Amino acid sequence: MDIKEYKCPNCGGTVNFDSSSQKMKCPYCDTEFEIAALEEYQAQIKAAKDNFGWAKEEAGQEWEAGELEDLSSGSCPSCGAELLGDANTVAMVCPCCGNAQIVSKRLSGFLKPDYVIPFKLEKENAVKALKNFCTGKKLLPDFFVKENHINNIQGVYVPFWLFDAEASGQVCYKATKVKRTADFTKTEFYSVVRGGNMTFQKIPVDGSEKMDDKYMDAIEPFDYSQMRDFQTTYLAGYVAEKYDVDAEKSKERAEHRIKTSVEREFENSVTGYDSVKVENSSISVKEGEASYALFPVWVLNTKYREENYLFVMNGQSGRLVGRLPIDSKKIWEYGFIYSGILGPILTALVFALWYSDPNFALFTAVAWVLAFIMGFAFVFSWKSQMNTALLKDEANAYIVKESVVLKNKNDKFLYSKVSKVAQQASKAALTGALVKSAMQYSAKKKFF
Repeated sequence: MDIKEYKCPNCGGTVNFDSSSQKMKCPYCDTEFEIAALEEYQAQIKAAKDNFGWAKEEAGQEWEAGELEDLSSGSCPSCGAELLGDANTVAMVCPCCGNAQIVSKRLSGFLKPDYVIPFKLEKENAVKALKNFCTGKKLLPDFFVKENHINNIQGVYVPFWLFDAEASGQVCYKATKVKRTADFTKTEFYSVVRGGNMTFQKIPVDGSEKMDDKYMDAIEPFDYSQMRDFQTTYLAGYVAEKYDVDAEKSKERAEHRIKTSVEREFENSVTGYDSVKVENSSISVKEGEASYALFPVWVLNTKYREENYLFVMNGQSGRLVGRLPIDSKKIWEYGFIYSGILGPILTALVFALWYSDPNFALFTAVAWVLAFIMGFAFVFSWKSQMNTALLKDEANAYIVKESVVLKNKNDKFLYSKVSKVAQQASKAALTGALVKSAMQYSAKKKFF
Protein backbone atom coordinates (compact mmCIF):
# COMPACT_ATOMS: atom_id res chain seq x y z
CA MET A 1 0.00 0.00 0.00
CA ASP A 2 1.34 3.45 -0.97
CA ILE A 3 1.46 6.03 1.81
CA LYS A 4 1.29 9.61 0.53
CA GLU A 5 3.16 12.34 2.35
CA TYR A 6 2.66 16.02 1.56
CA LYS A 7 5.24 18.69 2.33
CA CYS A 8 4.20 22.19 3.32
CA PRO A 9 5.15 24.73 0.59
CA ASN A 10 5.62 27.33 3.33
CA CYS A 11 7.89 25.61 5.90
CA GLY A 12 8.59 22.14 4.49
CA GLY A 13 6.85 20.26 7.31
CA THR A 14 4.52 17.29 6.79
CA VAL A 15 0.95 18.40 6.07
CA ASN A 16 -2.06 16.52 7.52
CA PHE A 17 -5.78 16.55 6.80
CA ASP A 18 -7.72 18.75 9.24
CA SER A 19 -11.23 17.39 9.77
CA SER A 20 -12.64 20.62 11.24
CA SER A 21 -11.75 22.79 8.24
CA GLN A 22 -11.88 19.97 5.68
CA LYS A 23 -8.54 21.22 4.35
CA MET A 24 -4.92 20.16 4.50
CA LYS A 25 -3.19 21.87 7.44
CA CYS A 26 0.45 22.14 8.50
CA PRO A 27 0.84 21.44 12.26
CA TYR A 28 4.10 23.42 12.35
CA CYS A 29 3.09 26.78 10.81
CA ASP A 30 -0.73 26.37 10.84
CA THR A 31 -1.02 27.14 7.13
CA GLU A 32 -4.11 25.72 5.43
CA PHE A 33 -4.31 24.47 1.84
CA GLU A 34 -7.07 23.45 -0.52
CA ILE A 35 -6.71 19.73 -1.23
CA ALA A 36 -6.85 20.08 -5.03
CA ALA A 37 -4.29 22.90 -5.06
CA LEU A 38 -1.87 20.96 -2.86
CA GLU A 39 -2.29 17.79 -4.95
CA GLU A 40 -1.45 19.67 -8.15
CA TYR A 41 1.47 21.48 -6.55
CA GLN A 42 2.92 18.21 -5.23
CA ALA A 43 2.60 16.59 -8.66
CA GLN A 44 4.45 19.47 -10.32
CA ILE A 45 7.31 19.23 -7.82
CA LYS A 46 7.77 15.47 -8.32
CA ALA A 47 7.52 15.66 -12.13
CA ALA A 48 10.39 18.14 -12.49
CA LYS A 49 13.38 16.42 -14.07
CA ASP A 50 16.04 17.67 -16.49
CA ASN A 51 16.96 15.79 -19.66
CA PHE A 52 19.88 17.13 -21.70
CA GLY A 53 20.60 15.26 -24.92
CA TRP A 54 23.65 16.14 -27.01
CA ALA A 55 24.58 14.93 -30.46
CA LYS A 56 27.29 12.26 -30.52
CA GLU A 57 29.41 14.09 -33.11
CA GLU A 58 32.55 15.53 -31.55
CA ALA A 59 33.40 19.22 -31.88
CA GLY A 60 36.57 20.13 -33.74
CA GLN A 61 38.27 18.44 -36.69
CA GLU A 62 41.31 16.31 -37.39
CA TRP A 63 44.30 18.19 -38.80
CA GLU A 64 44.99 17.75 -42.49
CA ALA A 65 48.36 16.60 -43.80
CA GLY A 66 51.01 19.33 -43.59
CA GLU A 67 48.99 21.77 -41.44
CA LEU A 68 50.86 20.91 -38.23
CA GLU A 69 54.16 21.81 -39.86
CA ASP A 70 53.16 25.49 -39.64
CA LEU A 71 52.62 25.31 -35.88
CA SER A 72 54.78 25.10 -32.79
CA SER A 73 53.75 24.09 -29.30
CA GLY A 74 55.06 24.74 -25.81
CA SER A 75 54.16 24.03 -22.21
CA CYS A 76 54.73 26.30 -19.21
CA PRO A 77 56.92 24.62 -16.56
CA SER A 78 55.34 26.81 -13.88
CA CYS A 79 51.61 26.22 -14.27
CA GLY A 80 51.47 23.56 -16.99
CA ALA A 81 49.47 25.60 -19.52
CA GLU A 82 49.97 24.47 -23.11
CA LEU A 83 50.25 27.10 -25.86
CA LEU A 84 50.19 26.96 -29.63
CA GLY A 85 51.92 29.42 -31.97
CA ASP A 86 52.96 29.70 -35.59
CA ALA A 87 56.28 28.34 -36.83
CA ASN A 88 57.93 31.76 -36.42
CA THR A 89 57.03 32.11 -32.73
CA VAL A 90 60.36 31.85 -30.88
CA ALA A 91 59.45 33.00 -27.37
CA MET A 92 56.15 32.60 -25.58
CA VAL A 93 55.06 34.34 -22.38
CA CYS A 94 52.52 32.28 -20.48
CA PRO A 95 49.27 34.31 -20.23
CA CYS A 96 48.12 32.23 -17.26
CA CYS A 97 51.00 32.90 -14.85
CA GLY A 98 53.39 35.30 -16.63
CA ASN A 99 56.25 32.80 -16.89
CA ALA A 100 58.50 33.60 -19.85
CA GLN A 101 60.25 30.22 -20.05
CA ILE A 102 58.26 27.99 -22.34
CA VAL A 103 59.50 24.47 -23.01
CA SER A 104 58.99 23.31 -26.60
CA LYS A 105 57.36 19.95 -27.12
CA ARG A 106 55.77 17.90 -29.85
CA LEU A 107 52.24 18.92 -30.75
CA SER A 108 49.82 16.08 -30.04
CA GLY A 109 46.24 15.46 -29.01
CA PHE A 110 45.07 18.84 -30.29
CA LEU A 111 41.94 19.06 -32.42
CA LYS A 112 41.69 21.54 -35.24
CA PRO A 113 39.17 24.30 -34.40
CA ASP A 114 36.04 24.69 -36.51
CA TYR A 115 36.01 28.49 -36.27
CA VAL A 116 38.12 31.49 -35.31
CA ILE A 117 37.34 35.12 -34.62
CA PRO A 118 40.38 37.16 -35.75
CA PHE A 119 41.92 39.87 -33.59
CA LYS A 120 40.43 43.28 -34.40
CA LEU A 121 42.23 45.46 -31.82
CA GLU A 122 45.99 45.93 -31.70
CA LYS A 123 48.29 45.74 -28.69
CA GLU A 124 48.33 49.56 -28.42
CA ASN A 125 44.55 49.51 -27.89
CA ALA A 126 44.92 46.94 -25.10
CA VAL A 127 47.70 48.89 -23.33
CA LYS A 128 45.67 52.11 -23.51
CA ALA A 129 42.54 50.39 -22.22
CA LEU A 130 44.43 48.90 -19.28
CA LYS A 131 45.92 52.26 -18.33
CA ASN A 132 42.44 53.82 -18.49
CA PHE A 133 41.13 50.97 -16.34
CA CYS A 134 43.64 51.93 -13.63
CA THR A 135 42.87 55.67 -13.87
CA GLY A 136 40.65 57.12 -11.16
CA LYS A 137 40.87 54.10 -8.85
CA LYS A 138 41.49 55.86 -5.51
CA LEU A 139 42.24 52.65 -3.62
CA LEU A 140 44.96 51.60 -6.08
CA PRO A 141 48.52 51.57 -4.62
CA ASP A 142 50.48 54.56 -5.94
CA PHE A 143 53.26 52.56 -7.55
CA PHE A 144 51.21 49.74 -9.07
CA VAL A 145 51.09 51.13 -12.61
CA LYS A 146 54.81 51.94 -12.53
CA GLU A 147 55.87 48.59 -11.08
CA ASN A 148 53.76 46.23 -13.17
CA HIS A 149 54.53 45.30 -16.76
CA ILE A 150 51.61 46.67 -18.75
CA ASN A 151 53.56 46.50 -22.02
CA ASN A 152 53.87 42.71 -21.57
CA ILE A 153 50.20 42.27 -22.41
CA GLN A 154 49.88 39.41 -24.90
CA GLY A 155 47.44 38.42 -27.63
CA VAL A 156 46.09 34.91 -27.03
CA TYR A 157 43.52 32.82 -28.86
CA VAL A 158 41.50 31.20 -26.07
CA PRO A 159 39.71 27.88 -26.78
CA PHE A 160 35.91 27.93 -26.53
CA TRP A 161 33.30 25.25 -26.99
CA LEU A 162 30.12 26.62 -28.60
CA PHE A 163 26.83 24.87 -27.88
CA ASP A 164 23.66 24.95 -30.01
CA ALA A 165 20.48 23.63 -28.41
CA GLU A 166 16.73 23.47 -28.86
CA ALA A 167 15.40 23.53 -25.32
CA SER A 168 11.93 22.88 -23.97
CA GLY A 169 10.92 23.09 -20.35
CA GLN A 170 8.41 23.69 -17.63
CA VAL A 171 9.12 25.99 -14.69
CA CYS A 172 7.17 26.26 -11.44
CA TYR A 173 7.44 29.61 -9.63
CA LYS A 174 6.29 30.62 -6.18
CA ALA A 175 4.78 34.11 -6.41
CA THR A 176 3.28 36.47 -3.84
CA LYS A 177 0.82 39.33 -3.72
CA VAL A 178 1.04 41.64 -0.71
CA LYS A 179 -1.85 43.73 0.61
CA ARG A 180 -1.10 46.22 3.40
CA THR A 181 -3.35 48.13 5.77
CA ALA A 182 -2.53 50.29 8.78
CA ASP A 183 -2.73 47.27 11.09
CA PHE A 184 -2.17 44.14 9.00
CA THR A 185 -0.15 42.76 6.09
CA LYS A 186 -1.78 39.98 4.08
CA THR A 187 0.47 37.90 1.82
CA GLU A 188 -1.10 35.60 -0.76
CA PHE A 189 1.02 32.77 -2.20
CA TYR A 190 0.51 31.37 -5.69
CA SER A 191 1.87 28.46 -7.69
CA VAL A 192 2.71 29.74 -11.18
CA VAL A 193 3.62 27.35 -14.02
CA ARG A 194 5.11 28.32 -17.36
CA GLY A 195 6.12 25.95 -20.16
CA GLY A 196 7.40 26.25 -23.70
CA ASN A 197 10.52 26.08 -25.82
CA MET A 198 13.34 28.21 -27.29
CA THR A 199 16.50 27.88 -29.36
CA PHE A 200 20.06 28.73 -28.28
CA GLN A 201 22.91 29.44 -30.70
CA LYS A 202 26.60 29.07 -29.86
CA ILE A 203 26.65 29.44 -26.08
CA PRO A 204 30.37 29.92 -25.30
CA VAL A 205 32.14 27.92 -22.60
CA ASP A 206 35.90 28.40 -22.35
CA GLY A 207 37.92 25.22 -22.66
CA SER A 208 40.86 26.34 -20.54
CA GLU A 209 41.11 25.34 -16.91
CA LYS A 210 43.83 27.96 -16.37
CA MET A 211 41.63 30.82 -17.59
CA ASP A 212 39.23 31.91 -14.87
CA ASP A 213 35.62 31.42 -16.01
CA LYS A 214 34.61 34.74 -14.41
CA TYR A 215 37.01 36.66 -16.65
CA MET A 216 36.02 34.83 -19.81
CA ASP A 217 32.31 35.31 -19.09
CA ALA A 218 32.77 38.98 -18.27
CA ILE A 219 34.28 39.88 -21.67
CA GLU A 220 31.30 38.44 -23.55
CA PRO A 221 29.72 38.85 -25.99
CA PHE A 222 31.73 38.17 -29.14
CA ASP A 223 30.37 39.23 -32.52
CA TYR A 224 29.71 35.98 -34.35
CA SER A 225 29.16 37.81 -37.64
CA GLN A 226 32.96 38.13 -37.82
CA MET A 227 33.56 34.42 -37.17
CA ARG A 228 35.56 32.65 -39.88
CA ASP A 229 36.41 29.07 -40.76
CA PHE A 230 39.70 28.27 -39.03
CA GLN A 231 42.98 28.72 -40.86
CA THR A 232 46.46 28.62 -39.33
CA THR A 233 47.30 32.00 -40.88
CA TYR A 234 45.16 33.72 -38.25
CA LEU A 235 47.69 32.61 -35.60
CA ALA A 236 50.55 34.65 -37.09
CA GLY A 237 51.93 36.96 -34.39
CA TYR A 238 49.82 35.45 -31.61
CA VAL A 239 49.70 32.33 -29.48
CA ALA A 240 46.79 30.00 -28.88
CA GLU A 241 46.13 28.16 -25.68
CA LYS A 242 45.53 24.44 -25.96
CA TYR A 243 42.24 23.33 -24.41
CA ASP A 244 42.50 21.18 -21.29
CA VAL A 245 38.75 20.94 -20.67
CA ASP A 246 37.09 18.93 -23.44
CA ALA A 247 33.61 19.43 -24.88
CA GLU A 248 32.10 16.64 -22.76
CA LYS A 249 33.19 18.26 -19.50
CA SER A 250 32.10 21.70 -20.71
CA LYS A 251 28.52 20.54 -21.27
CA GLU A 252 27.76 20.89 -17.56
CA ARG A 253 28.34 24.67 -17.66
CA ALA A 254 26.34 24.97 -20.88
CA GLU A 255 23.46 23.04 -19.32
CA HIS A 256 23.47 25.26 -16.24
CA ARG A 257 23.35 28.40 -18.39
CA ILE A 258 20.55 26.97 -20.52
CA LYS A 259 18.49 25.98 -17.46
CA THR A 260 18.89 29.40 -15.83
CA SER A 261 18.05 31.20 -19.08
CA VAL A 262 14.85 29.22 -19.60
CA GLU A 263 13.77 30.02 -16.03
CA ARG A 264 14.45 33.74 -16.45
CA GLU A 265 12.95 33.99 -19.93
CA PHE A 266 9.67 32.39 -18.83
CA GLU A 267 9.67 34.58 -15.71
CA ASN A 268 9.17 37.61 -17.96
CA SER A 269 5.60 36.41 -18.52
CA VAL A 270 4.86 36.16 -14.77
CA THR A 271 3.32 39.57 -14.09
CA GLY A 272 1.04 41.12 -11.49
CA TYR A 273 2.94 39.75 -8.48
CA ASP A 274 5.09 41.46 -5.83
CA SER A 275 7.71 38.69 -5.81
CA VAL A 276 8.55 35.69 -7.98
CA LYS A 277 10.93 32.83 -7.12
CA VAL A 278 11.78 29.63 -8.97
CA GLU A 279 10.55 26.56 -7.09
CA ASN A 280 11.65 23.89 -9.58
CA SER A 281 12.07 23.31 -13.29
CA SER A 282 12.46 20.50 -15.79
CA ILE A 283 14.48 21.26 -18.94
CA SER A 284 14.96 19.01 -21.98
CA VAL A 285 17.43 19.38 -24.85
CA LYS A 286 17.35 17.09 -27.88
CA GLU A 287 20.32 16.57 -30.18
CA GLY A 288 22.23 19.59 -28.98
CA GLU A 289 25.44 20.21 -30.93
CA ALA A 290 28.89 21.56 -30.01
CA SER A 291 31.57 23.21 -32.12
CA TYR A 292 35.12 24.33 -31.31
CA ALA A 293 36.48 27.86 -31.82
CA LEU A 294 39.34 30.18 -30.89
CA PHE A 295 38.43 33.67 -29.64
CA PRO A 296 40.82 36.66 -29.48
CA VAL A 297 41.79 37.84 -25.97
CA TRP A 298 44.49 40.24 -24.79
CA VAL A 299 45.88 38.88 -21.50
CA LEU A 300 48.18 40.30 -18.83
CA ASN A 301 49.06 38.33 -15.71
CA THR A 302 51.23 40.48 -13.48
CA LYS A 303 52.53 40.32 -9.91
CA TYR A 304 52.37 42.96 -7.21
CA ARG A 305 53.90 42.17 -3.83
CA GLU A 306 53.99 38.42 -4.60
CA GLU A 307 50.32 38.22 -5.63
CA ASN A 308 49.04 37.61 -9.16
CA TYR A 309 46.60 40.01 -10.83
CA LEU A 310 44.90 39.08 -14.09
CA PHE A 311 43.58 41.45 -16.77
CA VAL A 312 41.84 40.31 -19.95
CA MET A 313 40.37 42.26 -22.85
CA ASN A 314 38.10 41.10 -25.64
CA GLY A 315 40.35 41.39 -28.71
CA GLN A 316 37.33 42.11 -30.86
CA SER A 317 35.12 44.51 -28.86
CA GLY A 318 37.67 45.99 -26.42
CA ARG A 319 35.69 45.05 -23.30
CA LEU A 320 38.25 44.83 -20.46
CA VAL A 321 37.94 43.27 -17.02
CA GLY A 322 40.45 42.66 -14.27
CA ARG A 323 41.32 42.70 -10.59
CA LEU A 324 43.34 45.54 -9.12
CA PRO A 325 45.18 45.48 -5.78
CA ILE A 326 43.80 47.53 -2.88
CA ASP A 327 45.86 49.72 -0.55
CA SER A 328 44.29 49.14 2.88
CA LYS A 329 45.88 52.34 4.22
CA LYS A 330 43.88 54.36 1.69
CA ILE A 331 40.63 52.81 2.94
CA TRP A 332 41.32 54.26 6.41
CA GLU A 333 42.59 57.53 4.97
CA TYR A 334 39.57 58.24 2.77
CA GLY A 335 37.16 56.81 5.35
CA PHE A 336 38.27 59.35 7.97
CA ILE A 337 38.24 62.16 5.39
CA TYR A 338 34.60 61.57 4.41
CA SER A 339 33.56 60.90 8.01
CA GLY A 340 35.23 64.20 8.99
CA ILE A 341 33.20 66.00 6.35
CA LEU A 342 29.87 64.41 7.27
CA GLY A 343 30.30 64.66 11.07
CA PRO A 344 30.04 68.48 11.34
CA ILE A 345 27.19 68.52 8.81
CA LEU A 346 25.10 66.04 10.78
CA THR A 347 25.99 67.76 14.07
CA ALA A 348 24.79 71.09 12.67
CA LEU A 349 21.59 69.41 11.54
CA VAL A 350 21.03 67.99 15.02
CA PHE A 351 21.71 71.40 16.54
CA ALA A 352 19.14 73.03 14.26
CA LEU A 353 16.43 70.44 14.87
CA TRP A 354 16.88 69.24 18.46
CA TYR A 355 19.00 71.79 20.37
CA SER A 356 16.37 72.17 23.11
CA ASP A 357 15.53 68.45 23.21
CA PRO A 358 16.60 66.59 26.40
CA ASN A 359 18.18 63.94 24.18
CA PHE A 360 20.36 66.45 22.31
CA ALA A 361 23.63 64.83 23.49
CA LEU A 362 22.39 61.40 22.44
CA PHE A 363 21.39 62.67 19.00
CA THR A 364 24.80 64.30 18.58
CA ALA A 365 26.56 61.03 19.38
CA VAL A 366 24.28 59.19 16.94
CA ALA A 367 25.12 61.80 14.29
CA TRP A 368 28.86 61.09 14.59
CA VAL A 369 28.30 57.32 14.54
CA LEU A 370 26.25 57.73 11.37
CA ALA A 371 28.97 59.94 9.89
CA PHE A 372 31.57 57.19 10.36
CA ILE A 373 29.24 54.50 9.03
CA MET A 374 28.28 56.54 5.95
CA GLY A 375 31.84 57.73 5.31
CA PHE A 376 33.42 54.27 5.41
CA ALA A 377 30.45 52.69 3.56
CA PHE A 378 31.04 55.13 0.71
CA VAL A 379 34.74 54.27 0.59
CA PHE A 380 34.06 50.53 0.74
CA SER A 381 31.71 50.92 -2.25
CA TRP A 382 34.81 51.69 -4.34
CA LYS A 383 36.02 48.14 -3.88
CA SER A 384 33.53 46.93 -6.49
CA GLN A 385 35.46 48.97 -9.07
CA MET A 386 38.65 47.04 -8.35
CA ASN A 387 37.38 43.66 -9.59
CA THR A 388 35.05 43.64 -12.59
CA ALA A 389 35.15 39.90 -13.36
CA LEU A 390 31.71 38.33 -13.06
CA LEU A 391 30.60 34.73 -13.58
CA LYS A 392 27.50 34.43 -15.75
CA ASP A 393 24.96 31.77 -14.86
CA GLU A 394 22.70 32.41 -17.84
CA ALA A 395 22.88 32.57 -21.63
CA ASN A 396 20.00 34.90 -22.52
CA ALA A 397 22.19 36.73 -25.03
CA TYR A 398 22.31 33.55 -27.15
CA ILE A 399 18.56 32.93 -27.34
CA VAL A 400 17.06 33.28 -30.81
CA LYS A 401 14.31 35.71 -29.82
CA GLU A 402 11.78 34.67 -32.45
CA SER A 403 12.15 31.05 -31.29
CA VAL A 404 10.64 31.66 -27.83
CA VAL A 405 7.22 29.99 -27.65
CA LEU A 406 5.14 29.94 -24.46
CA LYS A 407 2.76 26.98 -24.53
CA ASN A 408 1.62 26.60 -20.94
CA LYS A 409 0.42 29.25 -18.47
CA ASN A 410 -1.18 28.25 -15.17
CA ASP A 411 -1.58 30.43 -12.05
CA LYS A 412 -3.18 28.96 -8.92
CA PHE A 413 -3.71 30.30 -5.42
CA LEU A 414 -2.04 28.21 -2.68
CA TYR A 415 -2.53 29.87 0.70
CA SER A 416 -2.35 33.22 2.53
CA LYS A 417 -0.77 34.54 5.72
CA VAL A 418 -1.70 37.59 7.80
CA SER A 419 0.72 39.39 10.11
CA LYS A 420 0.37 42.43 12.33
CA VAL A 421 2.31 45.59 11.53
CA ALA A 422 4.77 46.40 14.33
CA GLN A 423 4.67 49.98 15.65
CA GLN A 424 7.95 51.88 15.51
CA ALA A 425 9.28 53.42 18.69
CA SER A 426 9.46 57.21 18.78
CA LYS A 427 13.27 57.26 19.15
CA ALA A 428 13.70 54.96 16.18
CA ALA A 429 11.46 57.26 14.14
CA LEU A 430 13.57 60.25 15.11
CA THR A 431 16.76 58.41 14.18
CA GLY A 432 15.28 57.50 10.81
CA ALA A 433 14.32 61.10 10.19
CA LEU A 434 17.86 62.17 11.09
CA VAL A 435 19.40 59.73 8.60
CA LYS A 436 17.00 60.78 5.83
CA SER A 437 17.66 64.47 6.42
CA ALA A 438 21.42 63.90 6.45
CA MET A 439 21.36 61.98 3.19
CA GLN A 440 19.24 64.65 1.49
CA TYR A 441 21.51 67.42 2.74
CA SER A 442 24.71 65.65 1.66
CA ALA A 443 23.19 64.93 -1.78
CA LYS A 444 22.46 68.62 -2.28
CA LYS A 445 26.03 69.49 -1.34
CA LYS A 446 27.31 66.79 -3.70
CA PHE A 447 29.50 65.10 -1.10
CA PHE A 448 28.62 61.72 -2.69
